[in-house]
Amino acid sequence: MSVKRDDQLASDEIVRLTVKDIDLDNGTIYFKGSTNLNKRKLELVPKQMILFPNYINETRPAMKRCTTDKFILSKLGKPITVDSIHAMIEPLRGLLPDRKLNRQTTRMSVICNWLNEKNIPLERGQELAGHKWPGTTEKYIKVNSSQQRELINRYFPSI
Repeated sequence: MSVKRDDQLASDEIVRLTVKDIDLDNGTIYFKGSTNLNKRKLELVPKQMILFPNYINETRPAMKRCTTDKFILSKLGKPITVDSIHAMIEPLRGLLPDRKLNRQTTRMSVICNWLNEKNIPLERGQELAGHKWPGTTEKYIKVNSSQQRELINRYFPSI
C-alpha cells in the first residue's frame, strides 16, 4: 500500500494525523480509525520519503506557531482544519464548472477509478479507502450493461 495520488484520504484523517503517525524508518504512515473508517497503515512512496523528513525537521518547526503534534499545519502555523482543506479546493471549482467539485466527490471519483478502470479487487479497494464494510466500497462499482448482457447470453443463450 502506498500513499500516492490514488490513495484518497478523508479530510478528518488528514486533520488527525500527527508527527508520530509518520514512521520514516519503516516508510509508513498510520491512519487512526474512526466511526466510519478503519485504521490502516500505508506505505510512503519514494518521493514522500524525501520530502517528509525535510518537512518534519525543517519546514514544520519554522512554521509552527503553537504547541501541537499535528502533522499538517496551515500557512499561519496552526493545525489544519477540515474547513481549510475545503477552502483549498474551492478555487479549483472554476476549472471544472460542469462538475460538483469538493473533497468528497474527488474521493468518490478515485475509488470508482480503482474499482472500474484499474480493476482493483473489492477487498483491496476497501482497504485503501479505509471502509469498515465491503458494502460501502461495493457501491462504487459501476454496472457494465454490455458485459452483463454478454454473460447472460453466454450462460443463458436464447432458444
